[in-house]
Amino acid sequence: MMNFLRRMMYGRYGGDQLNNALLVLAMVLMLLRALTGWAFLGMMALALLILCYFRMFSRNIQARYSENQWFMQRWMPVKQAIKGVKTRFSDRKTHCYYKCPQCKKRLRVPRGRGKIEITCPECHTRFVKKT
Repeated sequence: MMNFLRRMMYGRYGGDQLNNALLVLAMVLMLLRALTGWAFLGMMALALLILCYFRMFSRNIQARYSENQWFMQRWMPVKQAIKGVKTRFSDRKTHCYYKCPQCKKRLRVPRGRGKIEITCPECHTRFVKKT
């Protein structure tokens, strides 16, 4: 059986991050379809699954690779923003976060130090904040 699957997938694109995102979105739409009863959500989920399988079994590897690169260029800033929010939330008791007034870089300083002068490592701007 495994040999059959290996031979079938030989020369085909397979899965990637865009396929994973399509699958997760299809599952969310199916869940919403079950909760709301709106039939068009089921149709959209089915269309996403068909697109996912089309991409997975495609032999045009270069086109699928470029689609995935396009998706990753748009997804990485969103992923980094989510990661930043998660990190700031986990550090909320021990650190404060401030933006540099000059370059807008986010700076992390320890909490509970009173008024301190913060120096931005990027543009070397100095500003005073209470922690």
